[in-house]
Amino acid sequence: MGGNKERARERREQRLQEISLLRTIPYSDHQRWWSKETIAVVTGSNRGIGFEIARQLAAHGLTVVLTSRDECVGQEATRVLREGGLDVAFHQLDVLDPSSIQLFVDWIRQTYEGIHVLVNNAGVNFNVGSDNSVESAHMVVATNYYGTKNMIKAMIPLMRPSAAGARIVNVSSRLGKLGGRRNRIEDLNLRRKLGDLDTLTEELIDRTVATFLQQVDDGTWTSGGWPQTFTDYSVSKLAVNAYTRLMAKILSDRPEGEKIYVNCYCPGWVKTAMTGWAGNISVEDGADTGVWLALLPDQAVTGKFFAERREICLAVRRDDRALASIILWWAHEKLGISVKG
Repeated sequence: MGGNKERARERREQRLQEISLLRTIPYSDHQRWWSKETIAVVTGSNRGIGFEIARQLAAHGLTVVLTSRDECVGQEATRVLREGGLDVAFHQLDVLDPSSIQLFVDWIRQTYEGIHVLVNNAGVNFNVGSDNSVESAHMVVATNYYGTKNMIKAMIPLMRPSAAGARIVNVSSRLGKLGGRRNRIEDLNLRRKLGDLDTLTEELIDRTVATFLQQVDDGTWTSGGWPQTFTDYSVSKLAVNAYTRLMAKILSDRPEGEKIYVNCYCPGWVKTAMTGWAGNISVEDGADTGVWLALLPDQAVTGKFFAERREICLAVRRDDRALASIILWWAHEKLGISVKG
């Protein structure tokens, strides 16, 4: 077991070194679909990964709108980036407050008429180390899932048409993978429904998180078959991942020139305040894949999950679902066992 962990660590470090090298290679002129007139909004970007995403996007030549719930903190972060010669604007934004979102939408429309890139980075996590408290579960789900969803719905009408397509990038986590081996929802039937685009709906996602929060309130969540690591955070990111896939499907029928590509990614365990500075990945590397997705030349990929610039399977694969169905049938028919799912 120790050897496997060591090899995994070595592979991750090697991949991060490759990414650091790739980041030093400038985009060629024919790859650069953006310009100074390209507007990118990054939520929760006053510090940490969001700040670094804003910095890297601005360094590539985009005009970036930095947002923060705290106006003073956001203004200071913007000042730092501007002193570095970057084109960065600021506007206060609380993704939990519908009136704040509406004020932001109105300001964007008046100032820029629209945007080309939305990075949903705003998020919270109140567990560190081996902690797994759900005391703040309602806040975690509201911020990470509903905040992301509300921003997407508010900004889609402002996504500007272009040949390259507009881009939405949701900062998420591997902890929200449906098909995880250790940290996953145990209800096989629910996993299948969330993993199949034919059965995936916004109502299903909302009902899933509502059930979790109800069990938190009832004190029964520990026996509910929810992920066992950072449970509230994992459930919130599972919802983000599912909603990313759903929105990609909904937006896929838009005509050429009005395409909107939606993807999500895991930055890894980054050294930021959210991880108690205990992460093993630099903030530059943590921001990298989000920036890469936002700028992909000739992007046609949507509804996918990435980490370290590589696609990772989010849902239960079709062959896994077929195998699971066979196992359930066999258990019932041959052993007389009724298995949930």
